[in-house]
Amino acid sequence: MTAIPQGRTRRATLVSAACALAVTGAMVLTGCSSEDPDAGTNGVGKLSPDRIQTKSRAAADAAPAVRLSGTVVTSGRTYKLDMRLKADGGTGSVTSQGATFGLLRVGEQLYLKADADFWSHGGDTGAAGKLNGKYVKVPQGDPAYKKFSGFTDKAVLLDGLLTLHGKLATDGHHDQSGTRTIRITGDGGSGGTLDVSLQGKPYPLRLVRAGSAGMLGFSDWGKDFTVTEPAKSETVDYGKQLPTS
Repeated sequence: MTAIPQGRTRRATLVSAACALAVTGAMVLTGCSSEDPDAGTNGVGKLSPDRIQTKSRAAADAAPAVRLSGTVVTSGRTYKLDMRLKADGGTGSVTSQGATFGLLRVGEQLYLKADADFWSHGGDTGAAGKLNGKYVKVPQGDPAYKKFSGFTDKAVLLDGLLTLHGKLATDGHHDQSGTRTIRITGDGGSGGTLDVSLQGKPYPLRLVRAGSAGMLGFSDWGKDFTVTEPAKSETVDYGKQLPTS
């Protein structure tokens, strides 16, 4: 057995003690850990939080498609979304106040699909039977068009979501469903938090909105899908104004 010089042992003991103090005092000392949290990543974790947000937004804008799911609180109402979005359309479902309905946008044409219970909330049971399970064309002049078309528009929806408020800061390395991320915050979290992928392109993966206004997950970045007009037999054109519901 080879004897270890006493001086080397003493130095090793001092380094171990210094590292323990660094952990306790939340300080960082070079040499205490050989692990680089950004090793093998796309490198955005080493950037300033403003640059991380800029790069993440650019990646999101450039992606041809995305799927988002979670909740959005707006005008005092909570909407649960599960949407797939691309430049020329979107499809998915929305749940609000216990009612679930489907949305489909092909170009500028928006369709809403729901069961009879959804349509009968306005008291028009005759219309409810006619519209049950059908793709209903939403006129562009109808209030529902402005209200719901944004849920199917990638550019509009991401523009309203992917901006944190207040002073930006980084909040450590995290993991979202097996993907390493860097988290940035606005005003210490009160202005929202955003987890950005450290693998591949710096896509947004998880957003917690400011003011308890919902939480969304993003996936399937760049995975294309098709949006097509529904068959005429499945479509109802109710006219210039949808029934109140």
